[in-house]
Amino acid sequence: MLGRVTKPDWQRAGFGVYVHWPFCAAKCPYCDFNSHVRREIDQQQWRASLVRALEVEGARTAGRTVDTVFFGGGTPSLMPPETVAAVIETIRRVWGLAPDAEITLEANPTSVEAGRFRGYAAAGVNRVSMGVQALNDPDLKALGRMHSVAEARAAFDVARSVFDRVSFDLIYARMGQTPDMWRAELTDALSMAVDHLSLYQLTIEQGTRFADLYRLGKLKVPADDSAAAMYDVTQEVCDTAGMPAYEVSNHARAGAESRHNLIYWRYGDYVGVGPGAHGRLTLDGGRVGTETILAPEAWLEAAAQDGTGQAAQTLLTGDEQASEYLMMSLRLAEGTDLIRYAALSGEPLDEARIGGLENDGFLRREGDRIIATPHGRILLNAMLGVLLS
Repeated sequence: MLGRVTKPDWQRAGFGVYVHWPFCAAKCPYCDFNSHVRREIDQQQWRASLVRALEVEGARTAGRTVDTVFFGGGTPSLMPPETVAAVIETIRRVWGLAPDAEITLEANPTSVEAGRFRGYAAAGVNRVSMGVQALNDPDLKALGRMHSVAEARAAFDVARSVFDRVSFDLIYARMGQTPDMWRAELTDALSMAVDHLSLYQLTIEQGTRFADLYRLGKLKVPADDSAAAMYDVTQEVCDTAGMPAYEVSNHARAGAESRHNLIYWRYGDYVGVGPGAHGRLTLDGGRVGTETILAPEAWLEAAAQDGTGQAAQTLLTGDEQASEYLMMSLRLAEGTDLIRYAALSGEPLDEARIGGLENDGFLRREGDRIIATPHGRILLNAMLGVLLS
């Protein structure tokens, strides 16, 4: 029997802070993130604006404790360690940090950025996520990356000597890549003694340089069946290595999961500061979605006026919250809590639709949870269309 959730919903997943640093040394041709190249950056102004935004957000979420902090981008490893330290100290002062708080910073594995790792650790960062993306130099060049494989390995070694927890990203289904090539590369990556990997299939995103090249027929990616085979290789090789997928694109040893990203996927609350940052906050009036201005200079100007540079704040209905929770949680190996879904929505998911997807091999039931099968994970959008229609 589906029951009621008795405590505030966000407490089931925790409370995090996301800080967006919008600047990169160069724009990668596949990237559609809110990232920008600037020749000059007023570091002191940016530091002051981020600190002020955190103070404003803290005033309306007083009494909470921050479980996780994530510096994303852009390229946060272009931030001076002093800025990172100021942000972390502000979060500690405004909310308080949990004793075991996870504080992650995204980094590119260039020698310049690796040189800042000790400064970040001294500031309070205890986890780094590195954008390696490929383990051969021709593909790194084709992806527009500014590091070599040798630099990536050296930076990884530095990271392991400084931080207890290190993750890195790889992109597969790249131009000219075959399943056998990907198997060899992934096996090599796993030999680097990591405890967390984010493994993303290359997608052609609108508005990117790759999209332009693809439209002109100048960019060839593996066929769908080859890309699907690489997904299967990913699951097989990582499972064998003891790093199963806990989320569609993320693999970890037990206990090494990204706790910050789990707040998103488990539908907790999180503050988002910086250009283009999103947030989900439970306030007196209900749960709201927040969104800040995208353009760095426009955000900076607006933040000087209102403290946050917010572009929109939207009160979410129960149905919207339930749909968001379902979309996020079905990505996880642990799946979706049907009791929680019903409490958010006001009514349960349709049992006939769940049963149909279960009979077709897309879902399985474990008590009051539904979990996407390996086949279902590949077709999540289609499943969600059935469940939410």
